[in-house]
Amino acid sequence: MGEKVVAGAFDLSDRQRYRDKLRQCLTGLARLLEEERFDRPKNLMGLEIELNLAGPDGMPRMMNAQVLERIASRDFQTELAMFNLEVNIAPHRLGGRVFDRLAEELRTSLAYAHRKANEVDAGIVMIGILPTLDRDDLVSSNLSDVDRYTLLNDQIVAARGEDFTLDIDGVERLVCTSRSIAPEAACTSVQLHLQVTPGRFADVWNAAQAVAAAQIALGANSPFLFGRELWRESRPPLFQQSTDTRPPELQAQGVRPRTWFGERWITSAYELFEENLRYFPALLPICDDEDPLRVLDEGGTPKLAELVLHNGTVYRWNRPVYGVADGVPHLRVENRVLPAGPTVTDVVANAAFYYGVVRALAEDARPVWTRLPFEDAAANFDNACRYGIEARLRWPRRGRYGGTTEVDAVDLVRDELLPLAAAGLDAWGVEPADRDFYLGVIEERCRLRANGATWQAATFHRALEQGLDRDAALAATTRRYGELMHAGEPVHTWPVGLPEPVLLG
Repeated sequence: MGEKVVAGAFDLSDRQRYRDKLRQCLTGLARLLEEERFDRPKNLMGLEIELNLAGPDGMPRMMNAQVLERIASRDFQTELAMFNLEVNIAPHRLGGRVFDRLAEELRTSLAYAHRKANEVDAGIVMIGILPTLDRDDLVSSNLSDVDRYTLLNDQIVAARGEDFTLDIDGVERLVCTSRSIAPEAACTSVQLHLQVTPGRFADVWNAAQAVAAAQIALGANSPFLFGRELWRESRPPLFQQSTDTRPPELQAQGVRPRTWFGERWITSAYELFEENLRYFPALLPICDDEDPLRVLDEGGTPKLAELVLHNGTVYRWNRPVYGVADGVPHLRVENRVLPAGPTVTDVVANAAFYYGVVRALAEDARPVWTRLPFEDAAANFDNACRYGIEARLRWPRRGRYGGTTEVDAVDLVRDELLPLAAAGLDAWGVEPADRDFYLGVIEERCRLRANGATWQAATFHRALEQGLDRDAALAATTRRYGELMHAGEPVHTWPVGLPEPVLLG
């Protein structure tokens, strides 16, 4: 959401012109692919993490502008709401001790940001959904003071034409309405980028779709919203419902939501960009001066600005990304599945698992997507969001008989996906010490059936048993989470419950 746009009104001609430019961009993309103009393999990965600001009391702080002013680093930028920040880590080449280096960079960056936030009585909390958020926090007046967010909110609200309905039925049920997209700001995620060649794009994207459910099961960290205990990973249903441009009638007609898992395996990156144009009207019809086809005719590399902007308003869980670096175009798969947190070690372990297993699956002689119906992959994603590490998933049956079977997520990960992840990391040239340490974190989560969501829920219920009311229990859970997050030990080692009070005298 970080594109720079300038506020202004759109008229009917703007939308038609934008649609025409999108078609030109799509033609330009097709030519770039046909002419094999894309960057050669560089094994580059990238990482973005969305963060929350909270005070010592565990409550959200609407002050990202003040904190960013103190941080004064281009690595940190605004996100949708005033209690959000985002940190971007420069691309790294996969190999060697890349994950240890990544962890050190993240620890340094987050510790610095936390110190600067402390100067204004706030702090950094890396969590999928801040448990102490209230409906009054997620209103349009708390959106960040950035033209893009105001425009995006106005356009989504106008497209929907009525209040947004949030209805998530989990451990408890939440039903409420919102007049803006602000509830989407509750969702803070980790985005993993992988630069790939056009020839490998489809295999990597399909592999990422196939393992998205396992990622969620392992990394779930968003069990609470507005004081209710919902799904173990409540971000996906919340994100879809809070950005849904479809009133009920369009939903009934089968119109696709702008936040979606997808509906089929693919054979090229082009298909995803083309789908975006075919299915989704423009939200921000802002035209660039570039003529992409003329740029191509003159031997240059077009920015495809309209295509990039439109792509950024279709919220796939695995998104195609077109970019240009040093005058050379490239493609990336952006994996948007994971919630933020709990600790840097957990984030990097999740990344190591993802990059390893995706490489192995993408190079498998019998690709999983030829044996797993896409409908099962989509259902797996929903089940993992609902049940987290206790989810059961459908997966291709081993052996010559084919078909699929249902298996516990933890058994699937331990028996099949972790060995694949190890082989994939070996193929990237990651050193065994990095491989074994970070995949060991994943293995321990599976053995203990413990992740951020299980810890939050268990600690909250322990607090209730100690006599705290719901709001106090959520605040205490959030404060304790923050303490353990900054201490840095991975979440499977965290003691459940609140620390015993120290008796004085």
